[in-house]
Amino acid sequence: MHVRGLTLGVANGGLDLLALWIPDVTEDDLRAFPREGLRFRRSLSTGAAADERNFAVELSHGCRSYADRPTNPCGDRGPGRDNGPVRTFDRKFGDDFLPGVPAEPGVYRFYGPADALLYVGKARNLRRRLAQYRTTGRRKKERKRRALVRLAERITWEVCESELDASLAEIRLIQSLRPPRNVAGAFPFLYPFIGIRADERETRFCLTTSPEAFQGFDLHGAFRSRDVTGEAFFALVRLLRFVGHPTPHSRRDRRALPRHSYVYGFRRLPAGWPEMWRALLRGASREVLVDLCLRLLEHAGARARGAQIREDLRAVERFFDDEASRLAAAVAATGFATYPVPQRDRDLLFLEYRATPGHQALTS
Repeated sequence: MHVRGLTLGVANGGLDLLALWIPDVTEDDLRAFPREGLRFRRSLSTGAAADERNFAVELSHGCRSYADRPTNPCGDRGPGRDNGPVRTFDRKFGDDFLPGVPAEPGVYRFYGPADALLYVGKARNLRRRLAQYRTTGRRKKERKRRALVRLAERITWEVCESELDASLAEIRLIQSLRPPRNVAGAFPFLYPFIGIRADERETRFCLTTSPEAFQGFDLHGAFRSRDVTGEAFFALVRLLRFVGHPTPHSRRDRRALPRHSYVYGFRRLPAGWPEMWRALLRGASREVLVDLCLRLLEHAGARARGAQIREDLRAVERFFDDEASRLAAAVAATGFATYPVPQRDRDLLFLEYRATPGHQALTS
């Protein structure tokens, strides 16, 4: 038996371990197999668990040797699987449902009790996509589809001219209706911006999901990942403490900020830095990071914290690569006229960008 890199013989020291691994297996069951030292080789870490399922099926059918094994104990879907999802789908929607679904691009909707919308999806081929819900298995990644089939009472679809049109329609429906089973793209108002405001006294940086509250800042975004953007923002704040002088703000000022908003100010930053940081946030240049690294090397406190400094610099670089430069490329390729990009339009912009010839050539 192979468990997390350990191989054991069932007939010897592996009996107790296997009994723990499958609680219903007894020592007598294991010794009933005729081949001495039978070795079960499987890789649980990679999810290849077909052998475990077959072994459990054999025991449940009272097999005492390989000759007694049922050829297909669970019907026509192969050993260790059942037809539960197929039966549930056909019982709810009819066994003639799928033949009536067009094999064309479109969007589909699942409705639950009281005709409440549960989920909106898109497909290049509606019939093929909905067929996946009918034959979904028991793997962890298929759990969402199984739950939808169990909860849904009806399914509708709308044909679109192309896959791009289907994707755009899906995003608009998710943003306007916010089905409870849709998470990605349902809350664009949480997409963050980073802004800069510089004057003779100080340079201030803000992170916010409420751009309307920061009219005096030069905002950049909207960015997709709150994790990547937030990590980079606070890494930048820590790095700038070694170069400039942080300006304190009262607790009252902090309380006046909108939710998910943060502001930090610095005095005596190098001349020209505000424009260089704007270029980085706009996805145009990372030149300011080179200048920042050189100044950090001159600071004894930064040198003493080398590991943390490197991690913070990587966070800012990761933001530039994954968020800022990609947003800049999408704006340039599509000719999007508004900057910063409104939160509601960010996902639609990237769908159009993925359909441009330049992006398709890069990804092909």
